[in-house]
Amino acid sequence: MPLVATWCERAHVAEVGRELEYCHAFYGLADGGAIAFFQFAEPAHYELFKAQHPKQARFGHIAVKVDRATFEDIQRRLKSYGIAYRLTYHGYCQSVYLMTPDELKLEFTRDPDNVHDIAARRRSDAHAELKRWLAGGRTPNNTDHKSSFA
Repeated sequence: MPLVATWCERAHVAEVGRELEYCHAFYGLADGGAIAFFQFAEPAHYELFKAQHPKQARFGHIAVKVDRATFEDIQRRLKSYGIAYRLTYHGYCQSVYLMTPDELKLEFTRDPDNVHDIAARRRSDAHAELKRWLAGGRTPNNTDHKSSFA
């Protein structure tokens, strides 16, 4: 599986009450999807999150990419049924997170209008960014928070 994107992130995580630094590495699948893994700057955070029940786990979840119409329909249906969800703009995608009835975290994502530009840039530097992260470079590379989600 080829490494297709490496996102070096720094974000406030409510579960620990402060910013965390982590790397999100995406490996491409034959159907165009990806499987992604997290690595935390502090090993104790890995231990904390791997031990959590899926209901509390921020980093352990399944993500499914959908088109704009489906994404909007999912939000509409969740609202109409009173099901709690979280909407997040990652820059490189927009996500709706929810809990399934069996307490698994599920994410639906949709791409921004400039997804091909973002993907090409991350594909071109995926190995260099992962190498930088592993060597201790913690500067975030997610500069796409102004992506267009028309």
